[in-house]
Amino acid sequence: MDLEARRNRTAVTEFILLGLVETEKLQSVVFVLFLIAYLVTVGGNLSILAAILVEPKLHTPMYFFLGNLSALDVGCITVTVPAMLSRLLSHKRRISYEACLTQLFFFHLLAGMDCFLLTAMAYDRFLAICQPLTYSTHMSQAVQLILVAVSWAFAFTNALTHTIALTTLNFCGPNEVNHFYCDLPQLFQLSCSSTQLNELLLFAVGFIMAGAPVVLIITSYIHVAAAVLQIHSVEGKKKAFSTCGSHLTVVCLFFGTGIFNYMRLGSEESSDKDKGVGVFNTVINPMLNPLIYSLRNPDVQNALWRVLVGKRSLT
Repeated sequence: MDLEARRNRTAVTEFILLGLVETEKLQSVVFVLFLIAYLVTVGGNLSILAAILVEPKLHTPMYFFLGNLSALDVGCITVTVPAMLSRLLSHKRRISYEACLTQLFFFHLLAGMDCFLLTAMAYDRFLAICQPLTYSTHMSQAVQLILVAVSWAFAFTNALTHTIALTTLNFCGPNEVNHFYCDLPQLFQLSCSSTQLNELLLFAVGFIMAGAPVVLIITSYIHVAAAVLQIHSVEGKKKAFSTCGSHLTVVCLFFGTGIFNYMRLGSEESSDKDKGVGVFNTVINPMLNPLIYSLRNPDVQNALWRVLVGKRSLT
């Protein structure tokens, strides 16, 4: 009886991902561009991670969190892009119901982890600039591990909540997803049952996942800005703003696109804007992060030089 009820609840056993473009010629262009983007992103983030591991000067809390962010970026783009490239290569757009839910779970797990990790990085900057005398105590190795572990716990809870909630919906009609990966807004539009509760859950949990971190980050940087303005040395101000500037740039890009994509009530029709935001979330942001941090930070540049060329430092 339970098995029969389950079959009736989810008649759709697979979805068709329409992708970014329809014409075969454009699909070839998209394949090449996304393959290059994937290789650059993975290579760039792994280089940052390697630089942090081999350079003793980078064995600090800030770079511990940056290393975790680089690993997350590799995971985030790997969840979506290789599968898309495989479909472009095989000209098969179908994805099973179970695989779709699995992709959605891991995407929201890694994206949620990003939210909390960026918040932990803001807290680290607040302690380093506003409370330098107690920094080593308040940001000990144990504290760093606790922050990362708690972030994983919250991110896992968020991803699992949305995945379980999605399984309560009926999919018994159209199965064409107007996107290149499985995500909640597009799947809501295909459900033949009411998605009002799921949308409210997405909005409420999204408000917690994005709203709380944004408030904490803004609060941290208000204190940081006040502390930096009291520094009399121009060089000191420049160094402080430089270490914070990279993080703020990444925060604006990540939360800006995330809020646009999820914090909208009501089932809106999928559009090219949603696909564009999806590309930004899964490809552009992970690809830009190593560039942003390496361009603004001479310590990372020197460490990267050591990794790539085999020399200790440029200075």
